[in-house]
Amino acid sequence: MSGRAQLMWDEAVTGYDFGPGHPMDPVRLALTMRMVETFGLDRAVRLAAAKPAGESTLRLVHRPDYVAAVRRASADPGSADGSYGLGTEDDPAFAGMHEASALIAGQSVGAAEAVWRGDALHAVNFAGGLHHAMPGSAAGFCVYNDASLAVARLLELGAERVAYVDVDVHHGDGVQAAFWEDPRVLTISLHEHPRTLFPGTGWPEEAGGPGAEGGAVNLALPAGTGDAGWLRSFHAVVPELLAEFRPQVLVTQHGADTHFDDPLAHLAVSLDAQRLVMEACHDLAHAYADGRWVALGGGGYAVVDVVPRSWTHLVAIAAGQPVDPEAAVPQEWRDEVYARTRQLGPQRMTDGLRPQWRDFEASGYDPADRLDQAILATRRAVFPAHGLLP
Repeated sequence: MSGRAQLMWDEAVTGYDFGPGHPMDPVRLALTMRMVETFGLDRAVRLAAAKPAGESTLRLVHRPDYVAAVRRASADPGSADGSYGLGTEDDPAFAGMHEASALIAGQSVGAAEAVWRGDALHAVNFAGGLHHAMPGSAAGFCVYNDASLAVARLLELGAERVAYVDVDVHHGDGVQAAFWEDPRVLTISLHEHPRTLFPGTGWPEEAGGPGAEGGAVNLALPAGTGDAGWLRSFHAVVPELLAEFRPQVLVTQHGADTHFDDPLAHLAVSLDAQRLVMEACHDLAHAYADGRWVALGGGGYAVVDVVPRSWTHLVAIAAGQPVDPEAAVPQEWRDEVYARTRQLGPQRMTDGLRPQWRDFEASGYDPADRLDQAILATRRAVFPAHGLLP
C-alpha cells in the first residue's frame, strides 16, 4: 500500500455556486487550495482529479427521479419550483448544478476508491462533505450526498464495516438516513443540539433502524459548547465505539462551522481544537482501520478567516507534514485574499489557544452539567448495542 496521501482537486468544483450572497461561497474552496499550495503541501500529496460521478454511481444513494430532477433544474434553473428541495432559499437552482455536484461527488468516490484499493493510505476531498442531501431531495446547501456515495462505493467494492464520523456543527442527517438499516455502516455525528439548529434532527434516541440497532450515534451538544466540552464529547464516544466496531475504512467529515466565528451556528470551538480532532481521527484510522482514512470537508461559512486554515491543517495532517499552528500565514496568500475579497486574511495558523479537556471516564460524570448529560444520553442510547457499558 502506498503511504502517500492523495488530495482530490479539480478547479471546476468552484462551479458549485448558489450565487451572490449565499453562505456557501465557493471562494472558500479556491482559497483553501491556494493556501495548500503556498505551504507546499501540494507537493507532499498525490494530486488527483476524478471524473464526475455517473448515473450508476449516483444511484447507489439517490433515486433516479431525483437525479433526473437535478438534471432538469441544472439545464433550466428557472423551472425549479421547490420540489425535490431544488429552487429553495437554501438550494437555489443554478446552471450546471448537476455537473458541479456530480464532480464533487466524483472526488469523494475517487478518494474512497484510492484508499480501498491501496493507491493511497489517506485521501482528502475538502470540497466534499455535503451531508444533508437525501436520497430524493436536496437540503441544507447539498445537492448530491458525496459522503454517502463514498461509503456506498466502499460497500460496493467489498467493505464489510465502514465508520463515518461527522464533526460538522450540523447533524449528518443525510448519511444517517442512507445507512439507517445497514449494519455494515456506523454513523457518528457530533453536532449542535437540534433544538437550536438546522436540520432539527440528531437526537440521541436516533440510534439505527431494524437490524442496525446502535448503528447511528448522535451526540447533541448544547449551544455555546467550546473547546473543552467539544473535545471531551468526542473522546467520550468516538474512540470506544471505533475500537469495538473495527472499521476497515474510516470516513470523516470536518465541517469548519463549529468555529466561534461561524455566522450560521452557535458553538464556540477554536481552529486549534478542530486541528486536535483531525489528528485524533488520523490516529484512530491507524489504530482501528489499518490507516485507511477518507477525510472530507463540509460546512464552514467564515470563508476567509476559518475555512482555509482549518482544511489546510486537514490536508497537512493527512500528508504527514502537519503545519505548526504558530506558523505565519504566507503573505502571498493574504495578498490573494485581499484581491479576491477585499478582506484582510488571518496572520497565523492558530487562534492562539491551547485547548485542554477532561477525560469523561477518568474525571467522572457531573449530573448537573448539560454537556455531561448529553454525553451520557448518547452512551446510554447506543453503547449497550455494541456490548459496551454506558
